[in-house]
Amino acid sequence: MSHHPSLSTQVRLAWHASGTYDRMTKTGGSGAGTIRFKEELAHGANAGLAKAVSWLEPVHKKHPQVSFADLTTYAGCVAVEAMGGPKVTFRSGRVDAMDPSSVTPDGRLPEADKGNPMATAASLRSVFGRMGFGDQEIVALSGAHALGRCHPENSGYVGPWQGAPTIFSNIYFILLAKQEKKEYWTPDSRVKQLQYQDPSGTLMMLPSDLVLVQDDKFRVYVDMYAKDKAKFYSDFAAAFQKLEELGIDSSKLTVVNDA
Repeated sequence: MSHHPSLSTQVRLAWHASGTYDRMTKTGGSGAGTIRFKEELAHGANAGLAKAVSWLEPVHKKHPQVSFADLTTYAGCVAVEAMGGPKVTFRSGRVDAMDPSSVTPDGRLPEADKGNPMATAASLRSVFGRMGFGDQEIVALSGAHALGRCHPENSGYVGPWQGAPTIFSNIYFILLAKQEKKEYWTPDSRVKQLQYQDPSGTLMMLPSDLVLVQDDKFRVYVDMYAKDKAKFYSDFAAAFQKLEELGIDSSKLTVVNDA
């Protein structure tokens, strides 16, 4: 079964719309649908996502009673399931902001490389901790890298994480657990960034992926998910629902597709 690569982009859109939440200031997150504004799409980590927003615009125009915030996050859940992943419980009730004043500052999403493994691990814990996630949830959510690929015009990195990038699975963890820690330069990357690839040159891992096996506390969960697909699916579904509902009053949400 083959799936359109746009599905993985919809997962990325839902992820990036939600991952800006800061629990200390109670700002950001998917609740106001701000990722549809050009000011947020201009953030470095959102390169290439304007097309995903444009794909949803005709649907939103046809169903104006559905907020763009709900549409964005629901599309992410549907895409995960359509690619063979778990059913993620989705609850509607987000209310769109009317102008870009709610857009958060750039720099709230995870970065691929902070210069060395210790700094990259610390950055992951800082970024995800700001949202309220612990180590296990960080690793579970990282499993979404089984989907899609890196594009040089977006991130500077090139290539897919696994050989079937439109199928949701735990293969990311299986590959990561046995990944040879070799460094390869990628000649066609936009900016001559160091890339971590398998010897065939077809698959790659980012420094922020490799740190999941370089850090002993993260590594426990990589090994667990590599061996137990059902556990990964269950933990991913719970973490992804939590991600999409960050900063939203649960009493105002209504279950649409109870898992």
